[in-house]
Amino acid sequence: MSGFGFALLARDGAARRGRVTTGRGTIETPAFMPVGTAATVKAQTPEDVRATGAEIVLCNTYHLMLRPGAERVAKLGGLHPFMNWPGPILTDSGGFQVMSLAALRKITEEGVTFQSHLDGSRHALTPERSIDIQRLLDADITMAFDECTPFPATEAEAAQSMRLSMRWAARSRAAFVERPGYGLFGIVQGSVYPAQREESAKSLTGIGFDGYAVGGLAVGEGAETMKKMIETTEPFLPADRPRYLMGVGKPGDIVAAVTRGIDMFDCVLPTRSGRTAQAFVRTGTLNLRNARHAEDPGPLDPECRCPACRNYSRAYLHHLIRTEEILGPMLLTRHNLTYYQDLMAELRGAIEAGTLAVYAADFARRQQADATEADATTAPERPGV
Repeated sequence: MSGFGFALLARDGAARRGRVTTGRGTIETPAFMPVGTAATVKAQTPEDVRATGAEIVLCNTYHLMLRPGAERVAKLGGLHPFMNWPGPILTDSGGFQVMSLAALRKITEEGVTFQSHLDGSRHALTPERSIDIQRLLDADITMAFDECTPFPATEAEAAQSMRLSMRWAARSRAAFVERPGYGLFGIVQGSVYPAQREESAKSLTGIGFDGYAVGGLAVGEGAETMKKMIETTEPFLPADRPRYLMGVGKPGDIVAAVTRGIDMFDCVLPTRSGRTAQAFVRTGTLNLRNARHAEDPGPLDPECRCPACRNYSRAYLHHLIRTEEILGPMLLTRHNLTYYQDLMAELRGAIEAGTLAVYAADFARRQQADATEADATTAPERPGV
């Protein structure tokens, strides 16, 4: 098994073209990770997901610890054989889900106690337990346990939350079992306060991690604030480690974050939108419920390589959605995941060619070419309960 590492292959301004190496294969960056919260990317087989070009998927500690249980997954050989995904897997630590359970949890210095959203049973999640669960799941990339600071938060509230996360980060680092090919990422917090983002990034780099995530964003602060927080944080992150923006997101936000030095992304948006009749295309966002597609013989996106675009018309997809046939969400999800992977490939190519600014401007222009029919951003951008 090879070691865990990151190679920086090209730069264009702040944007980076890189390669993450794990024991189960490499990840070309910038990269998008489809979300498989409960050990499945909804409405897709692992073979479907791989065919889109995805090299890594995300699974979730909180959901899997409750059902089917980390110990059970470990007995069955870990997540990879359990879900038939041979490539790298990153596991979210559970901090975001715990944040969403505000009425069902209690946070102390030790960790979090909470009631399951499934059956009301009580559980405790500490940094040590979170890291151990991710080890039992056999995650290739483990995330440090943190408190995802709610938004909005006062400066004092955000500072208290961030510093607790930094103490938990040190405990996560101490609990992590070093193994060839496996990595541990720390998570920068600090809400919308630049000084806190700087303090958090410096604290994490002092502890030392294999990669660094920017957390606590895409929670309602708005796109412009998110961009400012990335710009605030990026100078304090090591250039020789991958950078992961958690829970983002919309295609335009991904392009903006890549231009600001982010390497890795995840979001439920392409899969959840696929299940709600929304398709991302190169000219905007389509709602396949709309009557204008009922007699349209053309493809969703003539430039797309996915089965939905190669083999089916907008009219047929509209019919599947209106009749609530399961094939409709399956095809739209496959399309959206393909769109996201093609977007990442185009971004990698633009960085290599030194033409990212031109690409980003053309992307923005094309996104306005067709009136956006539905707001696909109404779905939460992080996998929730």
